[in-house]
Amino acid sequence: MKSKKAIVLLSGGLDSATALCLAKSKGYRCQTLIFDYGQRHKTEISRAVKVARACGCKYQILKINLPWKGSALLDKKIKVPAKIKAGIPVTYVPARNIIFLSFALSLAETIKAQAVFIGAHAQDYSGYPDCRPGFFRAFAKMAQVGLAIKPGIKIIAPLLNKNKAQIIKLGLKLGVPFHLTWSCYQGGKIPCGVCDSCRWRAKGFKEAGISDPLIR
Repeated sequence: MKSKKAIVLLSGGLDSATALCLAKSKGYRCQTLIFDYGQRHKTEISRAVKVARACGCKYQILKINLPWKGSALLDKKIKVPAKIKAGIPVTYVPARNIIFLSFALSLAETIKAQAVFIGAHAQDYSGYPDCRPGFFRAFAKMAQVGLAIKPGIKIIAPLLNKNKAQIIKLGLKLGVPFHLTWSCYQGGKIPCGVCDSCRWRAKGFKEAGISDPLIR
């Protein structure tokens, strides 16, 4: 049998790295898609490349431009918050997953891949509207209608109902190279430890009973 192929959206964070390793464990031959979309720093891009290489997967860095900004991840004039707040955070990038998934589907159809994996999860969709289960159901239905390839390409968000601690525990079983991942919204040699992404990561490792390899 020919091996199944998948496109995996890889950000350099622990969630997408876990999604990649999970896809591989399911028998998919994975090609990763990394986006340079004008984010605050390039650290996550270099980390994504390291993760892809460590997992033995091909990768492609796609540079796109979102000149209208509208997010703290795109506009350095907007301060990244130091506390986790309810509602849609200023780090939300309008329609980011719609954009990323659309590119991934185009690549998937071109190379005849059967699936697209994304590492969105429960804590994401508490604040990001394009990380909610309803969004992925609707997007998958649209993809079935809008693509020429039949049967359609699956949109798989395998971590959707897991919290950070559960993802970390799963990643440990899968051999995810957590030491290569990066979650901090700030660039630098070490995580800032105060942005909400760092706080979610720290909380996840603590609840999982595992030491974060980035914290010494």
